[in-house]
Amino acid sequence: MTKHRTTPDGLVIVDKPSGFTSHDVVAKMRGIAKTRRVGHAGTLDPMATGVLVLGVERATKLLGHLALTEKEYVGTVRLGQDTLTDDAEGEVISTKDASAVTREGIDAGVAALSGRIMQVPSKVSAIKIDGKRSYKRARDGEDFEIPARPVTISSFAVHDVRPAHSEDGTPVQDLVVSVVCSSGTYIRALARDLGAGLGVGGHLTALRRTRVGPYKLDKARTLDQLQEELTVLPVADAAAAAFARWDVDERRAALLMNGVRIDIPDEYPAGSPVGVFGPDGRFLVLIEPQGGKAKSLAVFG
Repeated sequence: MTKHRTTPDGLVIVDKPSGFTSHDVVAKMRGIAKTRRVGHAGTLDPMATGVLVLGVERATKLLGHLALTEKEYVGTVRLGQDTLTDDAEGEVISTKDASAVTREGIDAGVAALSGRIMQVPSKVSAIKIDGKRSYKRARDGEDFEIPARPVTISSFAVHDVRPAHSEDGTPVQDLVVSVVCSSGTYIRALARDLGAGLGVGGHLTALRRTRVGPYKLDKARTLDQLQEELTVLPVADAAAAAFARWDVDERRAALLMNGVRIDIPDEYPAGSPVGVFGPDGRFLVLIEPQGGKAKSLAVFG
């Protein structure tokens, strides 16, 4: 990591506070970095905390590709209550006694939601349905369905089961969980579906994202810390950490920077972005292999 006092050019790994939207964090960073050119890779719900990857200046061109990487979370699922939003911010719409749910039943429910599954996002989400945000349709009282989509749950583990009570005294259970998943997975939908499978309902009461691709919580800084000292991961280091690396000679570098589709070695799989570095070690282009050729995605050199 390098420290900048002027407008930076790279990634900033933020430890997002609860109560902030991802857009709130971007707005705050625009003031800290003194530039309008700030974006984020993948949103976090206001309730959630943890790793939010921001791009500043040229690094914004990496964000769409970083958003597709694997993510890791820790959280708490409450069995026995459904909410309107599938998390603790929404109104409770049903409460059931969950005291009879066994650990064996929980483990079976978790197993059913592991691997490659079809998931229906929460209706109160940013998914677009016919061009309109799902949460806007829900708030307008519309009756609509969100199609299920494939996601991959690489790991879904229950670390602790804690008996608890709802506000009206009904016995519920709180599960401390960790999840490693593909981009586009809704952890609150996992909580909802786990509760539904166990017949008692469920929602997410706490969530902390601990990793986005190669960027972990130990490298994240709070907004207050960043206000004191802005810590930026240079674009080249960010690309080297997140993508496969292809070192090329000057001739190939010049062709790729001009958008020419040249042959790419078979070792780079189709569809996976690759960072191209010149003979002097500079990060030049982000490309994607297509049909044995290198398609330019963004030029940095």
